Amino acid sequence: MSRIGQKPIEIPDKVKVTLGDGNTVAVKGPLGDLSMQAHPDLAIQVQDGAIIVTRPTDGRQHRALHGLTRALIANMVQGVTEGFEKRLLLRGVGYRAEVNGNKLTLRVGYSHTVEMEAPAGISFEVADNTTVVVRGADKQAVGQTAADVRAVRPVEPYRLRGIRYIDERVPRKAGKTRAGD
Repeated sequence: MSRIGQKPIEIPDKVKVTLGDGNTVAVKGPLGDLSMQAHPDLAIQVQDGAIIVTRPTDGRQHRALHGLTRALIANMVQGVTEGFEKRLLLRGVGYRAEVNGNKLTLRVGYSHTVEMEAPAGISFEVADNTTVVVRGADKQAVGQTAADVRAVRPVEPYRLRGIRYIDERVPRKAGKTRAGD
Protein backbone atom coordinates (compact mmCIF):
# COMPACT_ATOMS: atom_id res chain seq x y z
CA MET A 1 0.00 0.00 0.00
CA SER A 2 1.37 3.41 -0.97
CA ARG A 3 1.89 6.00 1.70
CA ILE A 4 2.86 8.85 -0.64
CA GLY A 5 -0.03 11.02 0.56
CA GLN A 6 1.29 11.12 4.13
CA LYS A 7 4.66 12.50 3.07
CA PRO A 8 4.96 16.27 3.71
CA ILE A 9 5.93 18.54 0.81
CA GLU A 10 8.90 20.74 1.68
CA ILE A 11 8.50 24.37 0.58
CA PRO A 12 11.73 25.90 -0.80
CA ASP A 13 12.76 29.41 0.27
CA LYS A 14 11.81 31.06 -3.04
CA VAL A 15 8.27 29.58 -3.09
CA LYS A 16 5.13 31.11 -1.57
CA VAL A 17 2.10 28.88 -0.93
CA THR A 18 -1.35 30.37 -0.39
CA LEU A 19 -4.41 28.41 0.74
CA GLY A 20 -7.69 29.93 -0.36
CA ASP A 21 -11.32 29.22 0.40
CA GLY A 22 -12.80 26.05 -1.04
CA ASN A 23 -9.47 24.15 -0.86
CA THR A 24 -7.72 26.30 -3.46
CA VAL A 25 -3.93 25.95 -3.42
CA ALA A 26 -1.82 28.64 -5.11
CA VAL A 27 1.94 28.23 -5.50
CA LYS A 28 4.14 31.13 -6.62
CA GLY A 29 7.83 30.83 -7.43
CA PRO A 30 10.60 32.09 -9.69
CA LEU A 31 9.29 30.29 -12.81
CA GLY A 32 5.65 31.35 -12.47
CA ASP A 33 2.56 30.70 -10.44
CA LEU A 34 0.17 27.76 -10.50
CA SER A 35 -3.07 27.01 -8.70
CA MET A 36 -5.46 24.12 -8.33
CA GLN A 37 -8.76 23.28 -6.71
CA ALA A 38 -8.41 20.32 -4.34
CA HIS A 39 -11.24 17.99 -3.39
CA PRO A 40 -13.36 19.48 -0.57
CA ASP A 41 -13.08 16.35 1.63
CA LEU A 42 -9.30 16.69 2.01
CA ALA A 43 -7.62 19.04 4.49
CA ILE A 44 -4.54 20.97 3.32
CA GLN A 45 -2.34 22.82 5.83
CA VAL A 46 0.95 24.69 5.77
CA GLN A 47 3.03 23.91 8.89
CA ASP A 48 6.71 24.47 9.62
CA GLY A 49 7.69 25.15 6.00
CA ALA A 50 5.86 22.10 4.63
CA ILE A 51 2.50 21.33 3.06
CA ILE A 52 0.54 18.52 4.71
CA VAL A 53 -2.46 16.83 3.09
CA THR A 54 -4.76 14.77 5.34
CA ARG A 55 -7.80 12.64 4.55
CA PRO A 56 -10.94 12.22 6.70
CA THR A 57 -11.32 8.43 6.39
CA ASP A 58 -9.46 5.38 5.11
CA GLY A 59 -12.07 4.75 2.43
CA ARG A 60 -10.93 3.78 -1.03
CA GLN A 61 -11.83 7.09 -2.68
CA HIS A 62 -10.25 9.19 0.07
CA ARG A 63 -7.01 7.18 -0.10
CA ALA A 64 -6.85 7.67 -3.89
CA LEU A 65 -7.59 11.40 -3.65
CA HIS A 66 -5.06 11.77 -0.84
CA GLY A 67 -2.12 10.50 -2.89
CA LEU A 68 -3.28 12.26 -6.06
CA THR A 69 -3.67 15.64 -4.37
CA ARG A 70 -0.30 15.37 -2.66
CA ALA A 71 1.40 14.45 -5.95
CA LEU A 72 -0.27 17.33 -7.84
CA ILE A 73 0.79 19.87 -5.20
CA ALA A 74 4.35 18.47 -5.16
CA ASN A 75 4.46 18.81 -8.97
CA MET A 76 3.32 22.43 -8.69
CA VAL A 77 6.08 23.20 -6.17
CA GLN A 78 8.69 21.50 -8.38
CA GLY A 79 7.35 23.25 -11.47
CA VAL A 80 7.67 26.78 -10.11
CA THR A 81 11.20 26.11 -8.80
CA GLU A 82 12.87 23.83 -11.37
CA GLY A 83 10.32 23.48 -14.18
CA PHE A 84 9.65 20.50 -16.41
CA GLU A 85 10.90 19.61 -19.87
CA LYS A 86 10.32 17.02 -22.56
CA ARG A 87 12.78 16.38 -25.39
CA LEU A 88 11.69 15.25 -28.84
CA LEU A 89 13.83 13.90 -31.65
CA LEU A 90 13.05 14.34 -35.36
CA ARG A 91 14.33 11.54 -37.56
CA GLY A 92 14.03 11.44 -41.32
CA VAL A 93 15.60 12.87 -44.46
CA GLY A 94 15.06 16.62 -44.48
CA TYR A 95 13.26 16.65 -41.12
CA ARG A 96 14.09 19.78 -39.14
CA ALA A 97 12.62 22.27 -36.70
CA GLU A 98 13.13 25.94 -35.92
CA VAL A 99 11.71 28.44 -33.46
CA ASN A 100 10.54 31.94 -34.38
CA GLY A 101 9.39 33.78 -31.25
CA ASN A 102 6.87 31.47 -29.62
CA LYS A 103 6.13 29.49 -32.81
CA LEU A 104 7.63 26.12 -33.62
CA THR A 105 8.01 25.42 -37.34
CA LEU A 106 8.35 21.75 -38.32
CA ARG A 107 9.42 20.35 -41.67
CA VAL A 108 8.63 16.66 -41.42
CA GLY A 109 8.07 15.34 -44.92
CA TYR A 110 4.79 17.06 -45.79
CA SER A 111 4.41 19.36 -48.77
CA HIS A 112 3.96 22.22 -46.32
CA THR A 113 5.53 23.33 -43.06
CA VAL A 114 3.63 22.80 -39.81
CA GLU A 115 3.54 25.74 -37.39
CA MET A 116 2.58 25.34 -33.75
CA GLU A 117 1.91 28.18 -31.35
CA ALA A 118 3.25 27.70 -27.82
CA PRO A 119 0.49 27.74 -25.18
CA ALA A 120 0.73 30.15 -22.26
CA GLY A 121 3.53 29.18 -19.90
CA ILE A 122 5.24 26.88 -22.42
CA SER A 123 8.41 27.62 -24.38
CA PHE A 124 10.04 25.81 -27.29
CA GLU A 125 13.76 25.47 -27.84
CA VAL A 126 15.58 23.79 -30.72
CA ALA A 127 18.95 22.45 -29.58
CA ASP A 128 20.04 21.43 -33.06
CA ASN A 129 17.90 21.10 -36.18
CA THR A 130 16.47 17.78 -35.04
CA THR A 131 15.98 18.12 -31.26
CA VAL A 132 13.02 20.05 -29.82
CA VAL A 133 12.80 20.87 -26.11
CA VAL A 134 9.41 21.75 -24.58
CA ARG A 135 9.72 23.60 -21.24
CA GLY A 136 7.29 24.98 -18.69
CA ALA A 137 6.19 25.06 -15.07
CA ASP A 138 2.97 23.04 -15.47
CA LYS A 139 3.77 19.33 -15.84
CA GLN A 140 0.46 18.51 -17.51
CA ALA A 141 0.78 21.34 -20.05
CA VAL A 142 4.36 20.36 -20.93
CA GLY A 143 3.36 16.73 -21.49
CA GLN A 144 0.29 17.66 -23.55
CA THR A 145 2.25 20.10 -25.73
CA ALA A 146 4.98 17.50 -26.33
CA ALA A 147 2.30 14.95 -27.26
CA ASP A 148 0.75 17.44 -29.70
CA VAL A 149 4.14 18.02 -31.36
CA ARG A 150 4.73 14.25 -31.57
CA ALA A 151 1.28 13.74 -33.13
CA VAL A 152 2.27 15.87 -36.14
CA ARG A 153 4.31 12.93 -37.49
CA PRO A 154 4.29 9.80 -35.28
CA VAL A 155 7.10 7.31 -35.76
CA GLU A 156 6.34 4.69 -38.40
CA PRO A 157 7.63 1.22 -37.46
CA TYR A 158 9.31 0.24 -40.74
CA ARG A 159 11.96 2.91 -41.26
CA LEU A 160 11.53 4.61 -37.87
CA ARG A 161 10.96 8.04 -39.40
CA GLY A 162 8.98 10.61 -37.48
CA ILE A 163 8.94 12.51 -34.19
CA ARG A 164 9.64 10.60 -30.98
CA TYR A 165 10.56 11.31 -27.38
CA ILE A 166 14.31 11.21 -26.89
CA ASP A 167 14.09 8.13 -24.62
CA GLU A 168 11.25 6.38 -26.47
CA ARG A 169 11.93 2.92 -27.84
CA VAL A 170 9.98 2.06 -30.99
CA PRO A 171 10.01 -1.61 -32.00
CA ARG A 172 11.01 -1.98 -35.62
CA LYS A 173 8.92 -4.19 -37.91
CA ALA A 174 10.40 -6.32 -40.65
CA GLY A 175 9.48 -5.35 -44.19
CA LYS A 176 8.04 -7.62 -46.83
CA THR A 177 10.10 -10.57 -48.05
CA ARG A 178 10.29 -11.90 -51.55
CA ALA A 179 8.15 -14.94 -52.34
CA GLY A 180 9.96 -18.15 -53.24
CA ASP A 181 13.15 -17.53 -51.31
